[in-house]
Amino acid sequence: MRTLKVLLIMISFLSLSAMAEVQYQIHIKQPEHHLAQVEMQLDVSQPGALTLSLPAWRSGKYQILDLANGVSYFQASMADGQPVPFQKTEKSSWQLQLPAAGTLKVSYQIYANELGGRTRHIDDTHAYINASAYLMFSPKHKDLPLTVQLDVPAQWKSYSGMDHADNEHSFKAANYDVVADSPIETGINQYRSFEVDGRSYGLVVWGEGNYNLDQMQQDLAKLVATTGRIWQGHPFSRYLFIVHAADGARGATEHLNSTVIQKDRFGFAKREDYLGFLSTASHELVHTWNVKAYRPAELVPYDYLQPNYSKLLWISEGSTSYFEDQLLLQAGLMKKEEFYKGLAKLLNRFMHTPGRQVQSVAQSSFDNWIAQGGDHAANYSVNIYSEGFIASWLLDQWMLENSNNKVSYRDLHNQLYQRFGKTTAFTAEDVKQIAKDLTGESLDSFWATQVESPLAFEPAALLKSFGLEWQADKEQEVFSGVSGTDQQGFTAVTKVERDSPAWTAGLTSEDLIVAVNGLQLRAGLTERLKDFKAGDKVELSYFRKGRLQQTTLAVRMQPKGPGVIKAVAKPSRQQKAQHKAWLGVEL
Repeated sequence: MRTLKVLLIMISFLSLSAMAEVQYQIHIKQPEHHLAQVEMQLDVSQPGALTLSLPAWRSGKYQILDLANGVSYFQASMADGQPVPFQKTEKSSWQLQLPAAGTLKVSYQIYANELGGRTRHIDDTHAYINASAYLMFSPKHKDLPLTVQLDVPAQWKSYSGMDHADNEHSFKAANYDVVADSPIETGINQYRSFEVDGRSYGLVVWGEGNYNLDQMQQDLAKLVATTGRIWQGHPFSRYLFIVHAADGARGATEHLNSTVIQKDRFGFAKREDYLGFLSTASHELVHTWNVKAYRPAELVPYDYLQPNYSKLLWISEGSTSYFEDQLLLQAGLMKKEEFYKGLAKLLNRFMHTPGRQVQSVAQSSFDNWIAQGGDHAANYSVNIYSEGFIASWLLDQWMLENSNNKVSYRDLHNQLYQRFGKTTAFTAEDVKQIAKDLTGESLDSFWATQVESPLAFEPAALLKSFGLEWQADKEQEVFSGVSGTDQQGFTAVTKVERDSPAWTAGLTSEDLIVAVNGLQLRAGLTERLKDFKAGDKVELSYFRKGRLQQTTLAVRMQPKGPGVIKAVAKPSRQQKAQHKAWLGVEL
């Protein structure tokens, strides 16, 4: 009898395992109120404690977020209707006490009104669904296949990097990691599809604006055709561009075989704005290799409830930024002069970032989870994007010079893909070893001085090696070091550059500057200071915490713009060769 009982238990367990598939349904019946009802069903093999969690962060955003703050009406029961007791154990987790093996059903409501975070947004025209902000998971079931069924208004259309399941509003994924990295765009939208080199691409746009959908499709097709310049092979057979054209929207996030790009609805028509869109699209496409196909070992696997600290995020983001406009240049979507203009802006911003003297890109990577913008950040830290770009550029130059222009940083990234495209995780030692394999030289000294220490280089010398020079603007303007917002009658200070005239004068963020030399501001501080010249000393009146104060600011001048990068008058053969090896175009 005992043997029969054990056999029956085993058969029951095997039966549950065989049919195991996590099922989600998302019902959107009140889109105007930003609400969705989520139902989750999974098979459990034994009674006892089971934890369900909503991630505390999402991939592509290395910060802890409050994704569970939209959850309400949490309920759980067995298939026969028997209630399952539960309690919330921390901000993102619920612990259930299962009375028996069988099918568990869970339901809860999600409030989704956070478009800019690219996590969850629902209105009467669409829903953007990042599973990290909608779908709970059980650690015990995280590796099981799953389906997501949408119940949405009849006129809505649904798209995702995931494959469809049974119908146009259902999707399937191999496990939770896939669904968490494969957002869904459903709603009233426009769609285009195209093929390049045997791979399928889609473009879905939600929102009205001054974009040209046909032009976007044509240019994205040119862009995706250039990735072979860096990598041999693709980690996807199908890729989806999701675009949100909405008021005040900006930003983008990479995903497993898709991206979501948000841009102001009227931010597409001007050449500079449209190039910004293409650069963002390129950035996110690069991420499909750099981060999705291979990423720092500390991020494998993702711990959805805790930070995944790594000192290599500068490679994940900065190197991606470094490659984005190179691909546009190769695709013929960007002119050399436009590429150089971007470099000038980057270098100018770097020279006005005092934090470059304080923090290394490795430290910035590790601290990105607690990074904040604003006054202190610019003065005492760097970021993984812009300074990561420069570290990547310096490493590219190092590889070119140590290989007589035979190998570049592109080759290093191709090797990261070839060696880690299946296992995903790489380390700093792997990067150093690949660099040595390609060049025959040790990267240890470079790593110590440019990665583990604050960046140390001369922009003029770096540019000269590629046959370029940085010419400062001849026109001068007053430099105070104040960044702020001009209002009628005052300037609200948001940042003060360290060691600038304003810093020396003792100004700080949140000060309200109201007068210069006793006369009330009209059009703002920057406009008023145009009345003065270098060496002048002006008296500023400002409110700090409601108290009126005065200080003296010594006027300094600086070039009006970021300057111009252009070819040197008589480039050498070596400079021409290194420029061609660097960008793939003639100097």
